[in-house]
Amino acid sequence: MKVKMLSNPTICSHKYYNFICTTSLESHNIVTHLSPTKMKKKTCFLVLLLQIIATQAAISVGRVGVTIGGGGVWIGGGGGGGRSGNNSPTPAPSIASTRSLSNAYTALQAWKSAIKDDPLGIVTTWVGSNVCNYKGVFCANPEDDDNGESTTDQIVAGIDLNHANLQGTLVKELSLLTDITLLHLNSNRFTGTIPNTFRNLVSLTELDLSNNQFSGPFPYPTLQIPNLLYLDLRYNLFTGPIPQDLFNTKLDAIFLNNNQFSGQIPQNLGNSPASVINLANNNFNGDIPFSIGYMGPRLKEILLINNQLSGCIPQGIGIFSDLQVFDASFNSLMGHVPDSISCLTDIEILNLGHNKLSGVLPDLVCSLKSLVNLSVAYNFFSGFSQECGQLLLRNVGFDFSINCIPGREMQRPQPECSVIPGGGLSCLRIPSVKLLDCGALFATQDTTTSPSPSSP
Repeated sequence: MKVKMLSNPTICSHKYYNFICTTSLESHNIVTHLSPTKMKKKTCFLVLLLQIIATQAAISVGRVGVTIGGGGVWIGGGGGGGRSGNNSPTPAPSIASTRSLSNAYTALQAWKSAIKDDPLGIVTTWVGSNVCNYKGVFCANPEDDDNGESTTDQIVAGIDLNHANLQGTLVKELSLLTDITLLHLNSNRFTGTIPNTFRNLVSLTELDLSNNQFSGPFPYPTLQIPNLLYLDLRYNLFTGPIPQDLFNTKLDAIFLNNNQFSGQIPQNLGNSPASVINLANNNFNGDIPFSIGYMGPRLKEILLINNQLSGCIPQGIGIFSDLQVFDASFNSLMGHVPDSISCLTDIEILNLGHNKLSGVLPDLVCSLKSLVNLSVAYNFFSGFSQECGQLLLRNVGFDFSINCIPGREMQRPQPECSVIPGGGLSCLRIPSVKLLDCGALFATQDTTTSPSPSSP
């Protein structure tokens, strides 16, 4: 069953890293690293309403509809088509539509009974069999029936209870909502775990459970939702390791930050087709998986901030990636900055601050043309090249404070620089007789692949 899609819809474009521009993180005082001109306004709410009733979400970096309904704006309550208030006769709904709405009624009434506190009176509107009139519930018309004929049937296409401050749990009956493509429960007080029956939400493409009080191990049923593309579990109380299967799904956006996940990041990280991965503010330890160097050009942003990661930054990072944001600050990474970072020609935010890195910051890194902000503060670097000294002239934010750079202000006292952490650490390097100069490498490739001039 297809859902009617309004003609030529658009989606607000923003970087995932700029979640400060949405309502979902405003209460957390997150400071974005990108310029304010890149933030989009909350008018994306309206165009998102058009998009959620599509059967497939074309999600890529900057093209995911998120944070609808912030500040008391609700889906439903008079929307959803077919309820215009005129007196013209309404065709009888099909058997399939009747069954779908009946299942939705069963699911929502079961859920209502599990909600123990509703200070805004949202679920008090969940009365009667017409679920399309429930606040927070959005209905839509299928595009056609099984015979290809137009229909005025309705289905529950999305639920938005963002910022409703509801207290309660999720119930297994929610799996009856097999037509919903979007379930947003951001900023409530839901507790407990995710029902195993969630795997039956076959149409769901976006699941936002962020900023609640869910707990327990990683909610594996979310990885069994067949068409899920956007998974947001931020700001909860999940614990333990994350499964390898997380990176074998087709998820385009993975937000696990601000939980209590622990253990090593699975070595198959590089298998993920995601455009953004946020693992910040957890308790991950061990090395950054070497496979990060082999993630394709889809990956735009990866955030590893404030974990317990150690070892080297993998040498291969950048060679097969079009990263725009790489933030591994506030860890215990050691060794030198890998040469292959110079291949990140699209990198805008490179934050390696608050680690134990050492050596000289090379020209190859500082000459990256797309840089907006480079931080290597609170490390043990012994110097930086002439190109790095020109960053300020390029209006690039460059923070090299609290290192071991002679003749520079705001550096570590000499005793702290006498013993470099990880001085004996041997990082795996790509075999090369000289520094990996991606600019030269690409120039060579262009020369090799460009046609030779025709002879006179």
